[in-house]
Amino acid sequence: MVVEVNVDETQAGQVFVPEEEPKKVAQDNGKVVDSEIDDSKPKTVEKSSSYREESNFLSDLKEFEKKALSELKSKLEEAILGNSLLRKQEPEKDEKPSEEKEEKEKEVADEKEKEEEAKGGEEGESLVGEEEAKPEGGEEKTAQECERKKSEEEGIEINKDVSIWGVPLLPCKGGEATDVVLLKFLRAREFKVNDAFEMLKNTLQWRKDGNIDSILDEDFGAGLGSAAYMNGIDKEGHPVCYNIYGVFENEELYKKTFGTEEKRGQFLRWRFQLMEKGIQKLDLRPGGVTCLLQINDLRNSPGPSRKELRVAMRQAVGALQDNYPEFVARNIFINVPFWYYALNALLSPFLTQRSKSKFVVVRPAKVTETLLKYIPAEEVPVQYGGFKKENEFEFCGQDATVTEIIVKAGSTMTIEIPADEVGSTSIWELIVLGWEVNYKAEFVPSDEGSYTIIVQKSKKISVSQSQEGPIGNTFRNNEQGKLVLTIENTSGKKKRVLYRYKTKKSSPC
Repeated sequence: MVVEVNVDETQAGQVFVPEEEPKKVAQDNGKVVDSEIDDSKPKTVEKSSSYREESNFLSDLKEFEKKALSELKSKLEEAILGNSLLRKQEPEKDEKPSEEKEEKEKEVADEKEKEEEAKGGEEGESLVGEEEAKPEGGEEKTAQECERKKSEEEGIEINKDVSIWGVPLLPCKGGEATDVVLLKFLRAREFKVNDAFEMLKNTLQWRKDGNIDSILDEDFGAGLGSAAYMNGIDKEGHPVCYNIYGVFENEELYKKTFGTEEKRGQFLRWRFQLMEKGIQKLDLRPGGVTCLLQINDLRNSPGPSRKELRVAMRQAVGALQDNYPEFVARNIFINVPFWYYALNALLSPFLTQRSKSKFVVVRPAKVTETLLKYIPAEEVPVQYGGFKKENEFEFCGQDATVTEIIVKAGSTMTIEIPADEVGSTSIWELIVLGWEVNYKAEFVPSDEGSYTIIVQKSKKISVSQSQEGPIGNTFRNNEQGKLVLTIENTSGKKKRVLYRYKTKKSSPC
């Protein structure tokens, strides 16, 4: 079961979305023969067209969006030049003013007293003078000019190099990258300029107070490395982040991570660090990849009864949503247990409708099929039904490309791998969505007088066996011929078969 919330359907809550038929592109890679019909040829797995990042090119923006961006840039420039973007740091109560400062304040007070004496209490003239002194342009401009003058008088240097994620925020310094970042804040606040500006100010303050700009240098140890990590890219080029909640089933790790408020704080900082690492992989320019894909694996995850985890998750969700706007293309929850819906109800009030619209919720039976909709098969880890293994040596570059074929219900299909060069070694791997098929592999010599060699006897491949990764084997041929892989689908439903192969002499790729 796959549950997806679409942007225009958020008022109705979660929506059940039927799975799309896989699209097909012909490829001259191997030969496939269907015993009943030969109208389908090997297909490379096509990119999903189910989601796209919103354009960051100015020419693609609507008029009201362009206007909002221009207004936000103007407000931001005024705040930076007026030195009012961040809160001033209050001096400590026991801090004594320096002698120089005291002397200056005394001089100002004496000067003020002399001026008052010279005026001789002429209140009317004073009021008229105040009226004439007011510049045209309103209170906001006056306040900004006063703030700037005050900064200059006190010798405070205005930071014109203020930046976020390496992007300068002063519009005249940042260019297109600044526009991309500001559009994220505008989209998160439905292009309400004042709200977006306040969100940006709050984020900058949060980063300053939490010293987030130096968080990449912090060492949180290796204990949480299995709980979340970056691994590969999706079909649109988004870096993929996997969050594995099942590791917290371990009581020792759970207490070490969530046992105290201090430990939960460290967990949050570690999670922010991972987000910052992901952002480093992005290209914050128009046309660049500016979002991540989040995969949340809830298999064996502690339930909502664990208060510490619940509190930490609520804090993480709130902080990530408030301070990393529009950095997630999709939030996919896989291996979802039934208690997830109770947890979702608890977290839902802390999520914006825009965030909810990116959620995809997947039950265990549909995990591989759903991930393949968004991620290339060669980038899906083997534990989720894909081809990606740690320390992969055999398949790299073009060799890693996966081809897809459809085996109709009650039919048999073969994949032929040419072995024209004597002494070469053929290597292959395949997976079947839904499995429950019969599979065998044979080497058929070109010489009709030679015998067919059985490489793999016919056997039924069940779903449980498929969890160990792709079916694979190698074969070194001593004569010319071909390898024939046979997939027999005895079920009443069609099956999707994904495979790849390579032929080599003896040198590694």
